[in-house]
Order: sequence, then structure tokens, then C-alpha cells
Amino acid sequence: MEVCSQNIHDELRVSPADIRSSIDVLKEGRMFINTLPGGEIPCDDQGGLGFYFADTRFLSCLELSLNDTSPVFLSRTLRDSHFSQVEMTNNEFISNDGQQVLLQTVHLRLLRMVKDDYFQRIRVANFGSCPFEATLTIKLGTDFADIFQVRGTPREKKGSWLGSKLQRYSAAINYLGTDNIRRSTLIKFSPAPASLREEDGFIFAQYVLRLEPKVKNYIYIKVTPVVEPAAGPVRKTRAGGKDDLGFAGAAQYLIDAYHSWKNECVRITSDNEHFNQMVNVAVTDLRALSTVYPGTGAVMEAGIPWYAAPFGRDSMIAAWQALLINPVLARETLRYMAKYQGREVNHWRDEQPGKILHEMRFGEMALSGELPHTPYYGSVDATLWFIILLAEYVRWTGEMDFLEEMSEPLENALNWCREFGDMDGDGYIEYLCRSEKGLINQGWKDSWDGVIHRDGTIPEGPIALIEVQGYYYRALLDAAELYQMAGSNLKAADLRERADQLRSRFVHDFWQNETGFALYALDRYKKPLPTIVSNPGHCLFTGILPDSLTVKVIERLMEPDMFSGWGIRTMSADEAPYNPMSYHNGSVWPHDNSIIGFGMRQSGALDELLLLTDTIFEAAQFFDHMRLPELFCGFTRAGKAGPVRYPIACDPQAWSVGSVFLLLRSILGLQCRGNELYVRSPHLPQSLKMLRLENIRVGSGTVSLEFARREQHTYTSVIGTEGMAKVIFEKEV
Repeated sequence: MEVCSQNIHDELRVSPADIRSSIDVLKEGRMFINTLPGGEIPCDDQGGLGFYFADTRFLSCLELSLNDTSPVFLSRTLRDSHFSQVEMTNNEFISNDGQQVLLQTVHLRLLRMVKDDYFQRIRVANFGSCPFEATLTIKLGTDFADIFQVRGTPREKKGSWLGSKLQRYSAAINYLGTDNIRRSTLIKFSPAPASLREEDGFIFAQYVLRLEPKVKNYIYIKVTPVVEPAAGPVRKTRAGGKDDLGFAGAAQYLIDAYHSWKNECVRITSDNEHFNQMVNVAVTDLRALSTVYPGTGAVMEAGIPWYAAPFGRDSMIAAWQALLINPVLARETLRYMAKYQGREVNHWRDEQPGKILHEMRFGEMALSGELPHTPYYGSVDATLWFIILLAEYVRWTGEMDFLEEMSEPLENALNWCREFGDMDGDGYIEYLCRSEKGLINQGWKDSWDGVIHRDGTIPEGPIALIEVQGYYYRALLDAAELYQMAGSNLKAADLRERADQLRSRFVHDFWQNETGFALYALDRYKKPLPTIVSNPGHCLFTGILPDSLTVKVIERLMEPDMFSGWGIRTMSADEAPYNPMSYHNGSVWPHDNSIIGFGMRQSGALDELLLLTDTIFEAAQFFDHMRLPELFCGFTRAGKAGPVRYPIACDPQAWSVGSVFLLLRSILGLQCRGNELYVRSPHLPQSLKMLRLENIRVGSGTVSLEFARREQHTYTSVIGTEGMAKVIFEKEV
């Protein structure tokens, strides 16, 4: 049995050679582009900027210049997570006809979007009083880098360049990968450039513009990734010409698609414009991150840029968090996971029968066998989240037909828990990496040092994580409820008995009286890891902890060494391995906090929940577009300064997006069972006095509610119902 080492995991680290302080992301389907705020991809960039499809970078350079001077960035606007408008002006330069063109004479406006291609419209206008001639140069290039290569994984060999082909309206750059797949970047221009050339591997398109005062000049660029044989549908495009290259049609499609998506989701409005913006961006981010794959349907992708792929744990947690907003995300994600459920024992992929995938990839390194991600199954908790999400979806929608559809995957998942998840027969779920290119840690803290002793040493596996046992307990009870619904009473009783047995042992093995807190994990020798971390907070919603210990966990998580003032840290600031700038050992993760917050609601800790929600929502105001990133640094809140940015966090990240909605659901006390929506002691955060939720799906009907806060009391009004939906009010016990 071969066990992963720290060095092997280092090869899969997320550490590009360069880090940018601010980037913009546009995504549609399986394509996304991330650039500097001005729409630029510097040609010497060593970070993750670029235009990507199927885990490959098809554009690694995009620069504009006006008479050999770089434009001056003014501002940019993001619309509905899919459309960017950039405003720029000129540096001072000498025109082609010898005039001195002063700073801020020329205005450049870029409109940018992704729809089967990357589209960019450049509008150039002269706001001076005299006409002049200038040359606009567009420089483009690509490296066809695999996303793992971009983020720092070394490669022993790479494919072959097949050269470029230039025509009047277009340029094509071609590459043959080590997977024997041909990849091409097709670049089209309208109108045709005055000159189009290749130099040092880059494409230069030059436009000689006669800029009359107040006259607008338009240039269109379209970049199309081509994969043969195709990794997915890539629409064939026209050869070029004097038109907008499909820009207007793509823009209208996106406008209509996002309008339709918003109508399908819960509509949320409040008296706080900052809150409204945060929610609106989160709703449209869900649409951007939900991606259709050929033959499998839609699935939530984990995040941009590093995790723009189906992820078992991340995708299902995000769908679970977003049940209030649109339960369809959960149904489609469950179907995807069921399709790729493990079928065999395969150590290369850490695959076992019934196991839910960790990550699916489509790039050259995966397809050529350099990596095991086709798919890779190194996740200890994804299978448990499959069961939890399935049960919550069925409770929320009452769709018994879907439960029947998922009956075999459910049975397979439960079999995995008993036959493979419990590796030593002690009743706990453990993990051990067997793949030589796999993850050493397979819980949600999956960096190489994410599971660590207080003295900084790395424990030997198999590892039994505390939150995984909580998930297992919840999954057993949820599965029992599903079997009860289906009429399988004996199976349900057996699962409840297994859950009771797990719970009876759990406190003895995972609670440490010396620290007055739960353990992080048990190692190979059942030696405890007493490191103070946030993971025990995930047990709150599962019910595995007795009430007396639930109170202690919540109190401990809200002490200053854990609660930074911007959220709960992943690790106590008093621990030796603590680093507020680390990935998992002291940073703040919104999704981590939202799961803990949901558990606080289940435990009746409303004061702590409200404080946590207020601080997380307030933190969003310090990030671009009011969007919570994947994580941020765990430095203690001080004065009026905001949270400190983590340099390579995904943005948007699915389960950070979903955190907004899970926290909202938690403070409002909402739970759906079939055609009944339960509202339990709702509370509005301090930032809101009024909140309206319209079009909440409740079974086969819908409900609309309004919440109002007067002093310390929150009042609820039912403003509409459709179908068989009912609203039931409960008081906190």
C-alpha cells in the first residue's frame, strides 16, 4: 500500500509564479476568462490570468496599445456575473500625422463577455477638437497550458506546437498535446486589421484609425477554443467579415438567460442596498458556476480559476446551501455525482465502489495520464454529503420520483461507508491516500498540512476526522428517513441503530476533557489530535454532540483566539502551526462559517449566529462586487480596517457564494418539508430592518414572505402563496 507524501502533494499545490492583487472574472458554461480589471492579460504574466476551456488556457496574452502607449485604466463595471464594461483613456502620445495628443483625449470602452467564445468590443472615440490618425495595436498569444501547470505543477514533457495560420480576418494558433488531442485558438477580427502578423509567437493586429472629433469607432474580437476530438461542444463560427462577429446575439442570449434564471430563483430585496448587491451578485454567480456537461447535465463547479470543474464535496455543499434559492441545482448536481459514482477498486484514482468523486478534469495532464483526475475520488466526505444532500432535497421538494431514481446510488453510497469508508472496522470513516499523485489529506482541509498536530508534526493515516463522523451520523439518520419514506422500515431501523452506536462511542473517543473541546482527528494509531480547529463546529448541525457539549463547542469557537471579528478561524491563534495567511491553518472560510452558523441555529445559539452573520455579511463589503471570496486571512479585526485578502483565493467560489444563502436561511429559521414551510423564530441582522423573499419553492407550490425588525423583535408576514404550499410558524424552544 503506497501512501502519499508531502512532496507529492506539493506538486499539486496552488501556487502560481505570480500573484495579482485584483482580477476580473467572466464565466459562461465551461469557459471563463480572468484578467486585470482593465481587461488586460499581460503577455509576461506568470499567474493564472487567461481565457480557459476544458482545463486549458487558450489565451495567455491580450494587450492593447495606442501608438505604442498603454491605455490608462479608469473604471470597470460587472453586470450579472457575465458582462464587463471597462473605461480607459490614453497616455500622451504623438499621432501618426505628427500631432501631440494630450492625456485624456481619447476614450476607449471595452465590452467583454463569454458565450461559446470570448467576445470583446473596443470603442474608440476622440474627445479633442482636432482630428488625427492613430494606430491601435492588439497583441494576443497563448501557451495552451494545463490548469495544473498554471498553478504550479511541474511537467516532464509537453506537446508540440503546430504553428499559426494567418488570414485577412483571422489567426489560428495550433498545438498537439501529449494526449494526442489537437487544440487551437481561433482569433477573428471585424473589421479586418490594416496589418496582421506573427512575431515571437504572438499575434499582432494593427488598426490605423482616423479619429474625427466625437465619432465612435468600433472593433470586434472573438476568440474561440477548438478541441479535436472535442472536449465539449464548441460552436462553429463564420470566417469573419464586416460585422460584430455575433457579439449582439451573444449579448442578447446572456441577457435573456440571466433574466430567466433570476425568475426561477427566490427574489430577495431589503432596505439595505449593500445587502441587495451582495445577494444579487451571489444569485448570478450561482448561474455562472452551474455548468452543463455533455451527456450528464448541469453541475455546480467549485470556483474560478483553480477549481472550474465538477467537485464532489464543494459542488454538493454549495447546492445544499442554495436549496432556499433554487433546489434544481441540488437535483442536477446529485444526478451528475450519481453518474460518476465509483465502480471499482482503483488505487491510481483512489476509487472504490459506491464512492462519490472528488474532482473531474478534462485537460491534457489528466487525459494523458499524468494525473488521476478522470475522475479522481480522493475525498472522504463527498459520499456522505451525497446522502445528506439527497435527503434534504427530497424533504424540501417532496419529489419521491427522484428518490426512486437515486435509490441505487443511495444504496451504493451506504455500502461504501461500511465496506470501504470504515477501514479498520471501528465504526468510524477514515481516509488514506493510495494514489501516487493523490491528496495526502482528503477532508475539506486538503492541503498537505491541513491536518496537523499541535507541535506541527503531520499524523500518519488512516485519519478519522471529527466532522466526517458527524456527517456520517447525519447521513445514517437521513438515509433512514429516506428508506422510511420509501416503505423500507427494516432498513430504516438498521440505519438508525448504526447511528445510535456511532453516537454512543463518539463522545468518548473525540472529546478531550483536558482542553474542554473536541479533538480534530484520530490518527493511524488512534492517537488524538487535540489541535484547536473549526472542524468540530461542523458537528453542530449533525446532532452527534449532546446538548451539554454543543454549548461548549459554540462558546469555544467564539473566543478571541478562534473568532477574528470577521468570522471563525480555521485554527486557534494560540496553536503553534497557526498562520493567519495560510490556506487552512488560521484563515477564515465563509463556507466553514456558514455550516457552523447553520449548526448554531439547530442548537438554539441565536446570539452567536447573529453575530457571526453580521460579521460575515459586513466582510463582503470590503471585497470586489460585494462577493465573498473562497477565504481571507485570519488577522484580528482592528478599527475600521477591513479583512485582509488572501492572495490566490478563488473568486467566485461556489460554497462561498452559497454561504450567503445558508446564513440567511439560518437567521430566518426556514425549513421546508414537502408542501410545508416552517418559519422558526426568525431574526434579522442589525444591517436590515426589512427583508422580502418572493417565490420560495415549497413542494409543488411557492411562498412569499416579508420580515420586519422593530427594536429586537422580528415579525413575519405571509404576502402570498401558490399551489398547496402552507406556512407554519414555530417558536424557539
